[in-house]
Amino acid sequence: MLGAQLMIILDATVVNIALPHIQSGLHFSSTSLAWVLNGYTLTFGGLLLLGGRMGDILGRRRMFQAGIVIFTLASLAGGLASSAGLLLAARAVQGVGGALASPAVLALVVSGFPEGRERTRALALYAGVVTGGGSLGLVLGGLLTEWLSWRWVLFINVPIGIAVLLATPLFVAETPRLPGRFDLAGAVTSTAGVAALVYGFIRAAGDGWGDHLGWLAFGLSAVLLVTFLVTEARAPQPITPLRLFADASRSASYAARLLVVAGMFGMFYFVTLLLQELLGFSPLRAGVAFLPLTLGLFGVSRLAPRLIPALGLKRLMIVGMVPMIGGMAWLWRVSPGTTYWTGVFPPMMLFGIGGGLSFVPLTSASLVGVRPEDSGAASSMVNVMQQVGGSLGLAVLVAVFGTVSRGAIAHPSPAVAGLPVLARQHFALAHGMSAAFGIAAIFDVVTLLLAITLFRSPARPAPAAPAVARRPVSVPDIAEAGDPD
Repeated sequence: MLGAQLMIILDATVVNIALPHIQSGLHFSSTSLAWVLNGYTLTFGGLLLLGGRMGDILGRRRMFQAGIVIFTLASLAGGLASSAGLLLAARAVQGVGGALASPAVLALVVSGFPEGRERTRALALYAGVVTGGGSLGLVLGGLLTEWLSWRWVLFINVPIGIAVLLATPLFVAETPRLPGRFDLAGAVTSTAGVAALVYGFIRAAGDGWGDHLGWLAFGLSAVLLVTFLVTEARAPQPITPLRLFADASRSASYAARLLVVAGMFGMFYFVTLLLQELLGFSPLRAGVAFLPLTLGLFGVSRLAPRLIPALGLKRLMIVGMVPMIGGMAWLWRVSPGTTYWTGVFPPMMLFGIGGGLSFVPLTSASLVGVRPEDSGAASSMVNVMQQVGGSLGLAVLVAVFGTVSRGAIAHPSPAVAGLPVLARQHFALAHGMSAAFGIAAIFDVVTLLLAITLFRSPARPAPAAPAVARRPVSVPDIAEAGDPD
C-alpha cells in the first residue's frame, strides 16, 4: 500500500527535473510544457472525490487494483510516447488511475491493522510517505534522467505497479460494498471546468491575452463551474457536499491550501528551469539541489504535531507562512547572474522549514468540526485542493511568465539589446521567472492574511469519560495526529 501511495505521490513531481529533456525530445514549447504536469494533476485532483465514492460502493480493494492497473499501463505508454500528444494523453490517464487508487489507500491501511500499536506504526509510515513523496520525486527524477533517460521517470512505475498488483490479493482484504449513487455529472463538470480554466491561462501564455480561443475557454469554464455548483446543490448524494464550505474557517483553509500549493508547484517548475537553463546544472545535480527542501520539509513536519498543543493551529500556521513568503521573495530577485548558493539554496531551506510547519495545521484546520458522515468528503477535498491548486497555480504563473518573457524579447532595454543572442534569451527567461515568483509570493501573502483573519483554533476538548467501547480511527483523527496531506 505504501509503495502504491509513494508511486502516485511521486508522479506529481518526478517529471519536473526531466522537463527540459522532455521539451527537447518531444518538441514542446516553454509554455505548453506545463501540460506534462497539469495533464496528470488535473485528472487526479478532479476525479479524486469520484474515486473515493466508487471505492465505497464497489469495494475499495477492487477499485485500488483497477486504479493501479490503469496507472501502470499509462506509465508504460507515457514512457514509450513518440509525440507530445501521446505523452499528454498518457499523463491524463495516469491521473485517472491515481484518482481511483489513492482514496482507497488510507482506508485499507486503517482497516488492515488492529487498533493500537500496529495501526499507529502503519499510520506513521503512511504519513512519512505522504510528507516526503512530492519533494523526493524531484531528487529521484534527477537520478533517473541523468543515469538512464527522461523516459525512465515513467517506466519506473511499471515494476512497482506489477509488484503491488501481485502482492495486494495476498495481504489486503476486500471491504464490504455500500449502497449509493455516483455523482458523475458533478465529477465531469468540475474536472472539465477546471481543465478549461487551466487551458485558457496556458493559451494566454503561448499566444497572448488577445487569443480568442483562450477567452472561449474562460467562458466555457465559467459555464461548467456554475453547472457544477447547481448540480451539487441538487444532487441527493453529491461528491462535494456544499455544506463543507458553510464554516468560514474551513473554507479559508481550503482556499489557503489551494494558494500555498499553487505557489509551491510554480516554484518547483521554475526553479527546475532556472537550475538547468540558466545555471547549466545536469538533471542529477538539479535533483540534488532540491534536497534542502526535501530534508527540511520531512524533518520539520515531524516536529509540527508537537508544537500544535503549545501554539495552536492558527499561530503555527502563521509562523510557518513567514519563511515561505521570505523564500518566495528571495526567488523574486532572480537574474541571469543568480548562483545556487546565494539565490536558490537559502529559499530551499526557508521553504522546507515553512512548509513543514504550515502543512500540518493547515490540514487539521480543514477537518476540524466536520460531521462524521462528511469526513470522507472533507479529507478528499484536502487532496482535491492540493491537486487543483497545483494545476491552476502553475497555469497562472506560466501565463505570467510567458507574457513577461515575450515582452522582454520584443521590447528589450538598450542595455540588453546590445547583448549576444544567448544572453538576451537568458535575460528574458530570468525576467519572466522573476515575475512568476512575485505573483507566487502574493499567493503566500494572501494565505497569511487568511490565516490571521479567518482561521480559528479548535477549543480544547474536555477530559473524556472512560471509554465503553473501542472506537475506530477516523480521518480527522489521523489528520490531527500530524498527517500533512
